Amino acid sequence: MFGDMMGMMNKLKEAQKKVEETKERLNSVLIDESSSDGKLKVTITANRTIKSISIDDELLQDKEMLEDYLILTLNKAIDKATSVNEAEIAAVAKAGMPNIPGMDMFK
Repeated sequence: MFGDMMGMMNKLKEAQKKVEETKERLNSVLIDESSSDGKLKVTITANRTIKSISIDDELLQDKEMLEDYLILTLNKAIDKATSVNEAEIAAVAKAGMPNIPGMDMFK
């Protein structure tokens, strides 16, 4: 029984290490999002760090419109990045979890 417990602890530590490595890798996964008319483009990482924003000159003439475009486009990009992030982390965590009866957390 003690050996099983040590094996589970080692497997948990290994899973934690893989999760951390995946989080680091997600810094290089880029997600591009554009407004529906292409006047605003943003690129963020799967860890939700903004890498670039490209704004059409026309939007620079109207502050309120630019703000609306930024909010909508950034929120869409963040939603996509969150989905990628959560799926990647969950997959790594599930693969690394020891089989503990009654602890089926990832279905």
